[in-house]
Amino acid sequence: MATYENLPASEYDVVLIGAGIMSATLGVFLKELQPNLRIGVFERLDRIAGESSDAWNNAGTGHSALCELNYTPELADGTIDISKALKIAETFEVSKQLWSYLLRHGYMGAASDFINSTPHMSFVWGVENVAYLRKRHAAMIQSHLFRSMEFSTDHEVLRQWIPLIMEGRDPAQPVAATRITIGTDVNFGVLTRSLFRHLSEGHGTEVNLNREVHHIDRLDDYWHLGIRDLSTHEDHHVLARFVFIGAGGGSLPLLEKSHIDEGKGFGGFPVSGQWLVCHNEAVIERHHAKVYGKASVGSPPMSVPHLDTRVIDGKKSLLFGPYAGFSTKFLKEGSYFDLAGSLRLDNLIPMLGAGAHNLDLTKYLIEQVTQSDEDRFKALLDYFPEAKPEDWTLAIAGQRVQVIKKDEKEGGILEFGTEVVSAADGSIAALLGASPGASTSVSIILNVLHRCFPEQMQSEAWLSKLKEMIPTYGQSLAHEEELALDTRRRTHATLGLSL
Repeated sequence: MATYENLPASEYDVVLIGAGIMSATLGVFLKELQPNLRIGVFERLDRIAGESSDAWNNAGTGHSALCELNYTPELADGTIDISKALKIAETFEVSKQLWSYLLRHGYMGAASDFINSTPHMSFVWGVENVAYLRKRHAAMIQSHLFRSMEFSTDHEVLRQWIPLIMEGRDPAQPVAATRITIGTDVNFGVLTRSLFRHLSEGHGTEVNLNREVHHIDRLDDYWHLGIRDLSTHEDHHVLARFVFIGAGGGSLPLLEKSHIDEGKGFGGFPVSGQWLVCHNEAVIERHHAKVYGKASVGSPPMSVPHLDTRVIDGKKSLLFGPYAGFSTKFLKEGSYFDLAGSLRLDNLIPMLGAGAHNLDLTKYLIEQVTQSDEDRFKALLDYFPEAKPEDWTLAIAGQRVQVIKKDEKEGGILEFGTEVVSAADGSIAALLGASPGASTSVSIILNVLHRCFPEQMQSEAWLSKLKEMIPTYGQSLAHEEELALDTRRRTHATLGLSL
């Protein structure tokens, strides 16, 4: 155990590690549910939302399974499994409810600062892929959550929907696309900064930047956190009754430092990314959609290719990618020793097992890392046949750490998604994983609250407030059509979104 004698101490009810969208969302919930809580936020960077929540470090897609084909796999019998898509779509509807509540209560300025209507589309070519997309569309429109989705194989229709993608394309090439206009582009960086600004201005939340947590130890009813001020290199310690580790790729090393039994056996596999960013305004103005394609065999979900309209700091942008890569860093501004430093006796077998069973991913990443500029541009041409190299520049995207967990049969498995790990007594919780995390942040944090504050979540006071913040709390939007559509109409009106 670390020692903290003669060091200045601060005491909080709640400590949030990492100033990203997850910590911001949890802070908002807790302050709304119990305003007298003393909350401290500790972020190692000199800015809020500097890693995965930053607009340039993620796709900005309001992930609601409208266009992401990896959420709707084709099964061995040829049917399309939309169960994951339904779950993700439902959770994004929950997120929009909270954001609507916060907007009405002054947590942020204009909705258009962080969320904008952007059609979501899937685009494929080739006979087999066209057949898959047709079946996917037929399966998805059976649900009221996706009923307005359109499908077409008509080149002329597609030229109207996505002119950049269709111009210069072989008219004999079999192509297909789906389009749904209720999709969104979200600037999670702006959203995160707005939430922390509100929390820190008169709401009893201290946001501390340039502060790195280097020790987490249990002491009686408190967690002891050793914290270094990176600007002065001074150490101090903090006492907290509850700790949330929402540090993105940095969560795994911090979870390991807590030494809770529930955190043993977890590993992480880092995946980096890059974008091609268009700087030709004439081209940018001719595309208005998020167009997702099919992932390469063995590729991680964050690497599904897409030609994306973005609105960043009030300006429309156009991105293509991301191109996956491998780095031993767990954070974009992390250390190359992160991966090696995360290895423990308890996660070595899961790490080796996951590696042995994901050779396709290893091969894919090697291919991505060794790509030339010409290779990257060739991938863009599949989606934009008349693209010109001089209109595009390469930019570094965010760093993600995919979860590796123990598995009795395979030793370890690689999971694409998010994982909440919490102590049995609910005194500490960590969030591991990646996409579609930010879009589903509200539902993820509700899961944290249920795990770590079970009694309070059953109290009349908390339940009443939760229903005010999320009117459909405790109900199923995937199964109750009238409720879902009424909720969507209400939130879209508040957020200024298309229906």
